[in-house]
Amino acid sequence: MKTIRFGIIGTGSIAQRFVLGLAHVPQAEAAVVFNRTTSKATQFAAANQIPQVYATLDELLASDIDAVYIATPHPSHAALSIAALKAGKAVLCEKPAAVTLAELDEVIATAQAAQRLYMEAMKPAFFPLYQQIRERIAAGAIGDVKFIRAGFANPNVPAGHAVLDPAQAGGGLLDIGIYAAFLAVDWLGAASEVQTLGRIGATGVDTFASWQSQHQHGISQLYCGLDVAGSGEALISGTKGYVLLHDKWWNPARATLVTATGEREELAMPPVGSGLNYETAHFCELLRTGQQESPILPHAKTRAALQMTLHSRQAVLGT
Repeated sequence: MKTIRFGIIGTGSIAQRFVLGLAHVPQAEAAVVFNRTTSKATQFAAANQIPQVYATLDELLASDIDAVYIATPHPSHAALSIAALKAGKAVLCEKPAAVTLAELDEVIATAQAAQRLYMEAMKPAFFPLYQQIRERIAAGAIGDVKFIRAGFANPNVPAGHAVLDPAQAGGGLLDIGIYAAFLAVDWLGAASEVQTLGRIGATGVDTFASWQSQHQHGISQLYCGLDVAGSGEALISGTKGYVLLHDKWWNPARATLVTATGEREELAMPPVGSGLNYETAHFCELLRTGQQESPILPHAKTRAALQMTLHSRQAVLGT
């Protein structure tokens, strides 16, 4: 089995979690790393036994890696993805995949033209428990899914964090709200109508949003926030029962399945590793088998979740 060699772009906390997850992915390794500040890349490489540091992006993209993992601030995701795809590398990019639909459309078009694998790193879809729930629902455990409710809010964001910085496309919606949007789109399809209420914080980013949407197959009610505390549970409701994903649902470890007759079943599949290893393993398998798009997280699903999120963001910010 071919070893997939990753080049890591960015050296923040999410990149650290990615590297920790790689230890649980067979035949995959962090081969090179790049940060605009070379000293940060050097420290990151030393701490994680990564053999090569590059001082420029061009050097990394010209190296013999198979794929890049992009873990930089939101506004840089699209440009870095396009550069890597044009260089012939497969791309696993942190969410959000882009900060505008036009950017994402350009990324997808570039991936298709280059015939290279591109996938957003939307982790919940690949956790073992989430896959088990998908199998149970597909087998009719709760009937047809018609309603999704999900959200999370955390008021303990430190001052100076990127999520509070408008220049870095900060705000709750693009940072944590997009998880809820993914859940709604994953079960109900693209949104046809979105209604949003929210508020703006002192730094000019969205600090709370509540939105409900009409989808192809049902209705969703979602929220996210940076100025209040809120539980991280999610509800998948069907015509014959429901599944409650317990806090924190986007790292799914525990759930309760309840049928319309009141029968309850506790589901538990604690993740191993950092949790990012599941999406990475899927990505590596796609790359080895020559696929250019994930059947679990196709480009259309990434686009639908981003479109929904951006619609709510625009409604709150008035832009």
